[in-house]
Amino acid sequence: MVQFHIQPDSDIPASTQLYNQILFAIASRQFPPGHRLPSTRQLAMQTGLHRNTISKVYRQLEDAGVVDAQAGSGIYVRDQGHATAAHIKSPLLEQYPQAHKIIQSSLDELVKQGCSLGQARELFLAEVDWRLRCSASVLVTAPSHDIANGEVLLRELERALAIPMQLVPMEELGQILDQTRSSTVVTSRYFIAQAEAIASPKAARVIPVDIYDFEQELKLIKAMQKGTCVGIVSLSAGTVGVAEVIIHSLRGDDLLVMTAQMNDRYKLNAMVRTAQTIFSDQVSCATVKATISASRDDIIRPPQVICCENFIVSKSINLLKRELGLE
Repeated sequence: MVQFHIQPDSDIPASTQLYNQILFAIASRQFPPGHRLPSTRQLAMQTGLHRNTISKVYRQLEDAGVVDAQAGSGIYVRDQGHATAAHIKSPLLEQYPQAHKIIQSSLDELVKQGCSLGQARELFLAEVDWRLRCSASVLVTAPSHDIANGEVLLRELERALAIPMQLVPMEELGQILDQTRSSTVVTSRYFIAQAEAIASPKAARVIPVDIYDFEQELKLIKAMQKGTCVGIVSLSAGTVGVAEVIIHSLRGDDLLVMTAQMNDRYKLNAMVRTAQTIFSDQVSCATVKATISASRDDIIRPPQVICCENFIVSKSINLLKRELGLE
């Protein structure tokens, strides 16, 4: 069971700490689609927060479109679609032994609804054609206030998929989709509800990607000696902010946390002179190491730099390859 930790002395409101931790658990698939969130009573016992505060956080998550409240049952992680989809990709049934059963069951259901085999064939081909058209234009999106998050996604996806993509602020997504016949919109699971609300009326498909859960890095944080200065560097301000909340929740005031975005030279220079360990995303890692190298004459003991694993989990990369017809 995921453990949530609230630091009462933090400047960050307790409700914000809990909201960000739950959102992180959902985005990193520790809470997968359909997962039932702990009851307000369970979370109150675990975190020490009032149940009204927890109910408020759950309502915020519901408003954000990441969970669904089922009366008399509980709060469940919303199934965004595409996350566990398994689609027929090839007629080579020996390679995909379950494909035949899937095709049969799908056709059976269509026939039950009164659809002829010819109509079913037309529907299947129309879906395939639509997806191929969508794959010709791939848009990566994130809100303007954290467009750097989208840039991190864009860089990693272009490296992994080797196809051209376009970064579009969420606020401009509708206008861009109006100018295209069909597109595929890719975004972090953090922003899936906003993207779907814009893209669905415009006949564009939306595919969420899951982020790495940083399990190994969190183990290192938990094991650090009291008083250690830890640096967090990312291209994305949102990623830096969530990381700071989680570290404070885990260790409170035991650790000194310094944060910086990749392009903030002033904060980076201060960090490499103070921190014992610096965690960096892949995009920012070269910049962090270059800053340390340039400041080496002023540093008695250079900090240890830990470049985190890929920001996007391999499962999401593989799903995108299949959905875009790249394999």
